[in-house]
Amino acid sequence: MILEFAQRREEGDLKKLFVMGCLSERYLKELAVEIPQVDKFYGKFNWKELLHDLGKAYHEELHIERTLTTPKHYAYLKISEGCDRKCSYCAIPIITGKHVSRPMEDILDEVRYLVSQGVKEFQVISQELTYYGIDLYKKQMLPELIERISDIPGVEWIRLHYAYPAHFPTDLFRVMRERNNVCKYMDIALQHISDNMLKLMRRQVTKEQTYRLIEQFRKEVPGIHLRTTLMVGHPGETEKDFEELKEFVRNARFDRMGAFAYSEEEGTYAADQYEDSIPQEVKQARLDELMGIQQQISAELSAQKIGSCMKVIIDRIEGDYYIGRTEFDSPEVDPEVLIRRPETDLCIGGFYWVEVTDADDFDLYAKIADYHE
Repeated sequence: MILEFAQRREEGDLKKLFVMGCLSERYLKELAVEIPQVDKFYGKFNWKELLHDLGKAYHEELHIERTLTTPKHYAYLKISEGCDRKCSYCAIPIITGKHVSRPMEDILDEVRYLVSQGVKEFQVISQELTYYGIDLYKKQMLPELIERISDIPGVEWIRLHYAYPAHFPTDLFRVMRERNNVCKYMDIALQHISDNMLKLMRRQVTKEQTYRLIEQFRKEVPGIHLRTTLMVGHPGETEKDFEELKEFVRNARFDRMGAFAYSEEEGTYAADQYEDSIPQEVKQARLDELMGIQQQISAELSAQKIGSCMKVIIDRIEGDYYIGRTEFDSPEVDPEVLIRRPETDLCIGGFYWVEVTDADDFDLYAKIADYHE
């Protein structure tokens, strides 16, 4: 994206080009040399400098409310910035700094405004959700925050992303169980299951604790769908560790799963302390094998939904199909529901009940159902 706009700047299509964010926060000097078409790079928090360079007129314009870059029926709601965890492989704390929670009332005001603009679904995000509130309120406040968002009229779905397994706030189970507009969905990055790897990754959790947390999720929140992310090829991962990870995926049967191969990040503990000795072809083979196991699990879980009625939100139209999602599917990263277009038009951003008629490895196919709440 930066290179695309740099080309336009060089061709005279843009008067000025400014770049701000995580990349320029970390590699500001290098980027200035590599992409001279950019007039100025800014770190992630250099708002005052940016406003000064843009001039007073733009400063006044920034007093308007948030502008959505997503479809108007859903929005991402960031509740904090930064992370205090010290995972060996992760550069996020280096780039974003320590965890800083947003004041709860600021978040609630933003939700009320977005609801007034037509937003129905909120993806609550943070680099580390479960730490929310500790810096401001001296205790974990995620359960209370979600309850208060849930209370706001017009909030139809709340979905939680990027939780950490260590010290998980168990009162959140009650909130998810009792609140109908809190999706039975949790995105919790587990990364590995081998105690050897969890220690090398500095994850502050054990294999036993991880299994117990998954069991607790499914016991306390019936019907919950779990999404996780796993890593292969971190320095020190043996064949035994990888076998444990495969067995974990088979046993846990995650509803949604992503995985990636370790890549050394400059400045991280792993880059400084460990040798990245596992060959790339071994990493890729492990990744392919792990995702192959999950693909089979996903196909089996999808097939079990055939014949069931599910509530979906319609995101868009593609050819002969409306594309929707259930409460168990987050935008862009999760499966979708393809609904053949009926004679009566459906509303983008509307909720409908559908009957699942078919499934492939990930996506579902459905028709509009007669069932209503």
